Amino acid sequence: MKLNEITDNEGANKNRKRVGRGIGSGSGKTGGRGVKGQKSRSGVAINGFEGGQMPIYRRLPKRGFTNIFKTDFNTVSVGRIQTAIDAGRLDGKGLIDAAALKAAGVIRRLKDGVRVLADGDVKAKLNLEVAGASRTAVEKVEKAGGSIKVLAPAPKPAAAAEE
Repeated sequence: MKLNEITDNEGANKNRKRVGRGIGSGSGKTGGRGVKGQKSRSGVAINGFEGGQMPIYRRLPKRGFTNIFKTDFNTVSVGRIQTAIDAGRLDGKGLIDAAALKAAGVIRRLKDGVRVLADGDVKAKLNLEVAGASRTAVEKVEKAGGSIKVLAPAPKPAAAAEE
């Protein structure tokens, strides 16, 4: 096989439709848009328009809201921490906090803190300092001889309007 012999499969690339090129082409004159009316012209934006009837997005009630005070935690399982220790990316003897987990590549970015979950097994004696932990995760770490210190949540910065 030579580079100049490589071609696409038959029918992989379709030729574009050349509209408005004479009546004999089959898509001339109106260019496949039918005749007259708003949709035959350019700049049409009538999605959601129901012919003057009240549209469905206005008939249905509004529900819910976005809580601006919601905390977004990084969730990490004890099994994932153990895997990082086994791979040599994380020091199991030192203090393990959010910064150490980020440096080891266990979490990608720091959010509002780290929450430890109980998925997986832990063999190392871990010394964790995190924003939250499930009850079973605490039991697993303490059973292995380690400890988990749950930190108080960091206060959100005050609004700039109070100055």
